[in-house]
Amino acid sequence: MTALAFDETGVDVVYEGTEFRLDKELIEDAIQKPYPEITDHEVLQIVEETPDLSGEPQQIADIIDA
Repeated sequence: MTALAFDETGVDVVYEGTEFRLDKELIEDAIQKPYPEITDHEVLQIVEETPDLSGEPQQIADIIDA
């Protein structure tokens, strides 16, 4: 299972026991959208080859504001 923790400057990721950070600029470059408009599902697709995309995708802006 992959854990994602979002903030204004990027995402902390735990993937298969390895912790790392994806910076906002890296995510924007990879997905070609402004950071607040990117969804958690899109970030998960950067991290995992075949992610389990259950539930509704949420935009980062909504996650940070929650």
